[in-house]
Amino acid sequence: MATENTREQGLAGRYATAVFELADETRSLPALEKDLQSLKAALRASKDLSHLVRSPVFSEADQARAMKAVLAQMGAGDLATKFVLTLAAKRRLFALSDIIASFENILARHRGEIQAEVTSARALNDSELAELKATLKSRLGRDPRLDAKVDPSLLGGLVVKVGSRMIDSSLRTKLTGLRAAMRGN
Repeated sequence: MATENTREQGLAGRYATAVFELADETRSLPALEKDLQSLKAALRASKDLSHLVRSPVFSEADQARAMKAVLAQMGAGDLATKFVLTLAAKRRLFALSDIIASFENILARHRGEIQAEVTSARALNDSELAELKATLKSRLGRDPRLDAKVDPSLLGGLVVKVGSRMIDSSLRTKLTGLRAAMRGN
């Protein structure tokens, strides 16, 4: 049964809640978390995989066969494999990225963490990530769970999103503000 701590909305939320509760009952949350993180990284890295998951052109059988091969290659556990194949059978693979995001939100709340999306111009090293976590923890009062992305168009600095709050200290934004100020806007 979903508790207030694990409730998410919409299609993605319902599937994420269901798989979270099943993993919690079977004490396989760490394994499922690892498998979904690997799958998330694979979806980001491969345009072909992302297209396969999102496109209605592929049949359920084609999606299931391809996802089974991807999951086997990743060494995914039984729960993650059965879950993704169930999504394929129900023609819900298009929601996989949203389901993973909802699962991460549920897991973060379960652990007393807060989800933070960090976008930087270059990949942050471990010490920079640790410093950012410490800074966010001191400001938010909770442990942040960072989802780091790279966007070279930022030129420098960071964009941090926590819930509906956004802290934008990117060089691109500062230059845009300076340009507007110089024009008198």
